[in-house]
Amino acid sequence: MFRFRETNVDTRLFRQLQDLASVLTGFPDINFYYSYGSAIDLDQSSMKLTASANWGIGDVKTHEAGAKTDILLRAIGTLTASNIRDLQSCLQANNHSALPKFGNQLITLLENIRLEEFIKRERPGTTELFATRRVYLKRFFTQQLEANITRSLALDELFCLIYLLIESDTPDPVFTQANRQQTDQLETLKPLLFQLFEAKRSRDTVELANQIRDRVEPNYTDMAHTYFIFPVADLTGGTEETAFDKLTRTDPLANDSQEEDPSTEKSETFEQEFATWHSENENADRSQNFMQFDLEEGTRSSLMGEGARETEEGDQALASMQGSSGSSDQNDYANMEAMPKQQDQQQESSSGNVYGRENQNAVKIIKEARASTPSETEQYAAFAEDIAPIKRRLSRTIEKMLEYKRQAPRRQLTSGRLSKKLLPVVTDEFPRLFYKKNEESKELDAAFTLLVDCSASMLDKMEDTKKGIVLFHEVLKSLAIPHTIIGFWEEATSVKDNYQPNYFHVIHSFNDSLYQSDSARIMQLEAQEDNRDGFSIRAAAEELSARSEKNRFLLVFSDGEPAAADYTENGIIDTNLAVSETRKKDIDVIGIFLAEGEIGEQEDSLMQNIYGKERLMIPTVTDLPDHFAPLLKRLLLRTI
Repeated sequence: MFRFRETNVDTRLFRQLQDLASVLTGFPDINFYYSYGSAIDLDQSSMKLTASANWGIGDVKTHEAGAKTDILLRAIGTLTASNIRDLQSCLQANNHSALPKFGNQLITLLENIRLEEFIKRERPGTTELFATRRVYLKRFFTQQLEANITRSLALDELFCLIYLLIESDTPDPVFTQANRQQTDQLETLKPLLFQLFEAKRSRDTVELANQIRDRVEPNYTDMAHTYFIFPVADLTGGTEETAFDKLTRTDPLANDSQEEDPSTEKSETFEQEFATWHSENENADRSQNFMQFDLEEGTRSSLMGEGARETEEGDQALASMQGSSGSSDQNDYANMEAMPKQQDQQQESSSGNVYGRENQNAVKIIKEARASTPSETEQYAAFAEDIAPIKRRLSRTIEKMLEYKRQAPRRQLTSGRLSKKLLPVVTDEFPRLFYKKNEESKELDAAFTLLVDCSASMLDKMEDTKKGIVLFHEVLKSLAIPHTIIGFWEEATSVKDNYQPNYFHVIHSFNDSLYQSDSARIMQLEAQEDNRDGFSIRAAAEELSARSEKNRFLLVFSDGEPAAADYTENGIIDTNLAVSETRKKDIDVIGIFLAEGEIGEQEDSLMQNIYGKERLMIPTVTDLPDHFAPLLKRLLLRTI
């Protein structure tokens, strides 16, 4: 498990960008990621759109504008207004030249500028976002220009000059600090660069980029740095003109034969069974297997199934439906509106995304707690004695509230005992003058799940953490509140391709938390390896959401950032999504952070990105019981 990186992911913005990518592309299943640069992947099996993660670090407004404009450029611009064939030809020409990095970044820059103008015409509301983008990029390339001059990176210096010239606010900017070779070369390129503002198609920008590359090639070696990545991935093969055509491609039939209309010729009908066969499978030696054939091959037909029937009286009462078939309950279509939701759940389950797309290879493994040893029982007794004063105060507070609830009269009733306050007889048209006392105390209608991070970084904190867990268990047991205690970790040493074992060490379950005398099993919790928090939260929420209690709480003890196999970059996002999904099930999720001293701003920011306001930051784990008790009190009072 990693502690904290220098940059944290804004989960609110990330989810907003994911929604923006889905809506603008028109593909709900497209995945959004932060990456080094902005591109759209045309692989239909794993469609994704990326935005640069380096936009305005520390500047929230610039970061948001940069990421959104990256999505706009790819989702609206590249997807529909860039010609894939032209970009393919340019990429191939660059790869065969002496300046492939320069050529690929140049066409990306020129095409981005053309697409920006296209998007602003189509969607004027994006103008301010692109203005913020340009301000940042001008400042960035000005700084890079100075650095490249100092390092004598000639072509990188020229590339920065090209950008600053195109985006200059003056018609003829002067770059006094640049080397003479680059300024002279820039002068020869100006007539070509100014043609960019007349470019209407990808072919125009490709021709400009090719001409500029050819002029520069004899005088320079290739660039050292990468400022832009090529805007389209998976350009291999295909003849589509736009990225949208490629993403919505339907493979044509191998042959283009047309079935003759049976109504125009005489046909004889006879009953006989034939093996599945069509002309593409025929071979000379008749050795083919008739049951094996490609669905892409066949003959065009105007028929559906066994043919369309003529309409009959009463057909208006039923709608024609095409899609997944299944038997209905006595042909009752009254609840048909529930079908899309059910189909979505089936699709989600079949695609392996029940626990989130980052956890498709995660496997849930239950580990049952064993019987406690005498030393564990002795240690538990010592911890229970330490937290006994806190437990008594907390239990007494809850019991007093329950007693008050029982004794407090219900007033303003239409029957019962007559109240001594008779003023409503004069002031109210329909006075309510009676009251009743509650006959019995209201039960604490609640259930709790406590998830304990058992990653390796908990090694020095686990003993003190157990004191907080003992307090949790003792208080809830005394108040007869069902609860479960689970330690979670991913076994990194056993991770393989398509297999990520995640262990759930069940210390106490809902079935035995109130009746099992072996409370000392809590002492079996130990630090292990990695932690896949998003997967663990979703798995724990499954059992908790099935509970009948009105108030359900999921508490997560952790000491840092989620980290597991293929989970480092997107672990924060996935965990935040898991928290959000769980809260939608009417389960309160609270993150409890265990620090090693003073809590830093970055640590608090990370926990806020994952859990929002529902988080408890504990500076030193030795103080866990003192900090944990007020939280437990607040949650319990909420249930009364």
